[in-house]
Amino acid sequence: MKVILLILTVFLFLVAKAQLNTPKYSNEFLNIGVGARALGMGNSVLASSNDVTAGYWNPTGLLSTNTDLQIGLMHSEYFAGIAKYDYGAIAKTIDSTSAFGLSFIRFGVDNIPNTTELIDAQGNLNYDRITYFSAADMAFLFSYAKKVKPNLSVGGNVKIIHRKVGDFAKSWGFGIDGAVTYNKNNLNLAIVARDVTSTFNAWNYTLNDKMIEVFTQTGNEIPENGLELTLPRIMLGMSKKWNINSNFTFLSELDADVTTDGKRNVLIVGNPFSIDPHLGVELGFKKIIYVRAGIGNTQKITDLNNKITYSVQPNIGLGLYFKGIAIDYALTDIGDASVALYSNVFSLRFNLNPAKNN
Repeated sequence: MKVILLILTVFLFLVAKAQLNTPKYSNEFLNIGVGARALGMGNSVLASSNDVTAGYWNPTGLLSTNTDLQIGLMHSEYFAGIAKYDYGAIAKTIDSTSAFGLSFIRFGVDNIPNTTELIDAQGNLNYDRITYFSAADMAFLFSYAKKVKPNLSVGGNVKIIHRKVGDFAKSWGFGIDGAVTYNKNNLNLAIVARDVTSTFNAWNYTLNDKMIEVFTQTGNEIPENGLELTLPRIMLGMSKKWNINSNFTFLSELDADVTTDGKRNVLIVGNPFSIDPHLGVELGFKKIIYVRAGIGNTQKITDLNNKITYSVQPNIGLGLYFKGIAIDYALTDIGDASVALYSNVFSLRFNLNPAKNN
């Protein structure tokens, strides 16, 4: 309890300090989520993460992988396949009380046409002058977890972020996450402080004279080198698992994301704090087959008649575990941010040298 109170105190101090520096809103690609299990449960896995994906959700979950080495992979596509989201991770047990992990995330749009050179010096259209580039956001997460007491674990991430838009713009960033988990009698309580020191991205732009001319003629602002900051957020999770009988288990989890960058369109709106709760459930059969569901992303909608309604994003998923291989599936959306149809997401996990059947 003292550790949790200390983290909350430091967190609130850093938020207050960051608010004075008026940082920007950035790095949203790191909030999409990883692993089809989590996506099928509405991203409600903060307290119950117990596999390689815990390096992203809650590093302390790496202590519960029940295997010496685990590998995780995921690929998904959004907006009719225009945007591609890739994830890969590895988790390794150090000893009975510690573990570490390495995760990689990429969210990008490839083959974007660059038409700034479309018109030659004589004013003629020349389609051979069209080139193509990619806009991609990438992150490397280095995770570590340590059990400090039988029921208490702590962990954290060091994040290196690289964002690139062709040869025109790029940035490098750095951030830190912290986590604490308490568990007893199949009840888990977790608190994760993301970007606890405010994650920064240092941007550098390389624009030639032709591009600057195009920006000016089209009335667009010419970008300048600068620093982009991501404010801290605190994430709370509570999960409970029931052993119904020798064959069936049932797990439920309630999470809440507390953001600090001002008003957001979530269930509980405030300034600077807004709270986005989400709920997930999982029914397991003989530790082989899992059925999942979750709801989240509650938003307020005001129609033309000023009538206020609320929308939620439902998610469903399935999981199959067999001989150290896990195949997870989720039917979900990218935060319900578009009218695009839901995406089918698959992810894989491989256990090497498992300690026991999980």
